[in-house]
Amino acid sequence: MSQGACGLDLKGATSPWRTLIQVKAHNRACIDAAGPTNKTWITFARSNLLKLIAENLTIDRGGRRVFQDLTFSLSGGAALVVTGANGIGKSSLLRTLAGLVPLAAGALTLEGGDADRLLHEQAHYFGHQDAVKPALSVLENLRFWKSFTEPARQEIFPGKPLAPLDALDTLGIGHTSHLPAGYLSAGQKRRLSLSRLLVTPRPLWLMDEPTSALDVASEQQLLGLMNAHLGAGGLIVTATHTDLALENITSLHLRTATPTEPAPEEMLS
Repeated sequence: MSQGACGLDLKGATSPWRTLIQVKAHNRACIDAAGPTNKTWITFARSNLLKLIAENLTIDRGGRRVFQDLTFSLSGGAALVVTGANGIGKSSLLRTLAGLVPLAAGALTLEGGDADRLLHEQAHYFGHQDAVKPALSVLENLRFWKSFTEPARQEIFPGKPLAPLDALDTLGIGHTSHLPAGYLSAGQKRRLSLSRLLVTPRPLWLMDEPTSALDVASEQQLLGLMNAHLGAGGLIVTATHTDLALENITSLHLRTATPTEPAPEEMLS
């Protein structure tokens, strides 16, 4: 198993291990990273599996260093589940992958992806905000997102797009299509936001607390959609405080290090 000087490479990880990165002001934080679970890895017929590669990522927000020199890789058909305390940097990582927060240093690559598009143009970001315009109808909202986002090319990611009404029906809110989106409940708005992922297939799903505001039935449906996306060779990076019943999970736990922990070179020796 290989690792960067102050980061981590999840490729081939088979047992829990840790390393150090710098985070938040001048504090240090360490990452506990466990390799894939004991579940069987899916074999895909496609010859060019996708792979997300993050190299030496450094992120600053509000004049503070969130983390530094974070390195990992994630292959198609796998989910990276990021956990940790509030404020540790989970959302910042997702927003950086989504192109919403600029990198202070480092590089992001989707190997096997579209060389003519940036990473965030091949991803969907399902964040805390629902990205819903309340004055537009439910169907108008989804039609806007379908026209605004371009799907991945079929030879790169063979996702099948749903028509807007079919996506709404799939998520159980087809009967609300004519209503102003502002009339929806919190859970219905969450499902409307999720429907964006179904009308425009993209290989990388970035999901921040994806089960938030969903009832039990909707949560189970979401997990089914996420597993189907993985089964098609897609990738998921998700931040959560709850256990998610996903196939092929790699976990990344962020936590603040104590001052007494050894230096990075000691932990990597």
